[in-house]
Amino acid sequence: MNILQIIPGSGGSFYCGNCLRDSKYVDALRKEGHQVVKIPMYLPLFSDERDITDIPVFYGAVSIYLKQMVPFLRKAPAWFDKLLNTRPVLKMAANMAGSTNAKGLEEMTVSMLLGEEGKQNEELERMVDWIAAHCKPDIIHISNALLLGLARRLRERISVPIVCSLQDEDVWVDVMKPSYRKEVWKLMKEKAVDVDAFIAVSHYYAGVMKDRMELPDRKVFPIYLGVDPGDYEFIPSSSKPRNIGYLSRLCVENGFDIVVDAFLLLKREDEFHDVKLIVTGGYTGADHRFIKKLKRRIARAGFTGSVDFHEEFEGEGRKLFFRKTAIASVPVRKGEAFGMYLPELMAAGIPIVQPALGAFPEIVRLSEGGRVYSPNTPGELASAWATLLRDRSLLKKLSLSARKGVETSFNIHVHAGEMVNVYKKLIAGRSDDASGVD
Repeated sequence: MNILQIIPGSGGSFYCGNCLRDSKYVDALRKEGHQVVKIPMYLPLFSDERDITDIPVFYGAVSIYLKQMVPFLRKAPAWFDKLLNTRPVLKMAANMAGSTNAKGLEEMTVSMLLGEEGKQNEELERMVDWIAAHCKPDIIHISNALLLGLARRLRERISVPIVCSLQDEDVWVDVMKPSYRKEVWKLMKEKAVDVDAFIAVSHYYAGVMKDRMELPDRKVFPIYLGVDPGDYEFIPSSSKPRNIGYLSRLCVENGFDIVVDAFLLLKREDEFHDVKLIVTGGYTGADHRFIKKLKRRIARAGFTGSVDFHEEFEGEGRKLFFRKTAIASVPVRKGEAFGMYLPELMAAGIPIVQPALGAFPEIVRLSEGGRVYSPNTPGELASAWATLLRDRSLLKKLSLSARKGVETSFNIHVHAGEMVNVYKKLIAGRSDDASGVD
């Protein structure tokens, strides 16, 4: 099967769970013998993506932002666009303040959802023309519902089924001004008719999006995120130093300050004098002041030496982080549709301690590889950590369960197979329609 995946990139400046999720699915599909082409949008993908060097980055973040805000630039010559879409310029954009935040980008989000009627219509045609000339997909998979503006033209020109993942769109949309928020949800609902099926990353999020976008049950397929357990070195947490890990972008939304404050509370107790906090995941320019403020807070408490800001969060750097970490938390303030970091951590045998928000209770229940706590406060998180760190036997049990839970419930190869079954069903349905079969 020939599969085309359209994936927004992060530029490699921070741990992007959605980017990682899409790339891991691509790898799993290829291992099953399928041909997969990745089309990056906005920014380049992770730095270790070696197979996309000959594929343009469509909708280059700098170019489309400038054209949205400065109308006369929409008539700029081709060389100007080419310059703005070079990888060094896009990499710089990935580090700019607000580049991953919907605030201030509401008009562009609306315009993107309008598709051929939006201000990026020329770029849409460029993408569709390139795909038509270079690819012969059996199916096209769009990374998230904020890109639904692409679907109609892709459907018209390429004439294959269109699939769209559902993963944390609400996190982007719900911080917008009320008028834009209402319009974006309305547009996503309207554009959903151009898609054959939606893949929700959890049962929790399937329910959220069926409600928000008024999607019929028959079009929504919950398929969990997953990893290949063989890619992760399993080390029981009971045999590691009692370190606490955080793996995600270092920002307010992901609750990095909750982690820091919980750690400072924990360190007040002498019995945890050996415990360190290991932090990784990167950041954007918008996070600099926030991180500096927390570093000052840590210094004032006298625990600078107990916090390791582990800079490298890709490849071997992430593996080293896993070896250092016994338990981990990412206390996202509003919960999350899934959280790619969770199966990654558990595959390495690291129990997770998450707030009882979003899909987190669902993931912990299925894996039996961690604990949930409520409310999402530093005090409750510190208490949950303390319970695990005091009990080596419990830590060992949860560590083993975490790994087993990934092997049985969050295995990328199982879920890739589920995804292919959806693809085959849609392709067969399209063939039946074309032949007039009822």
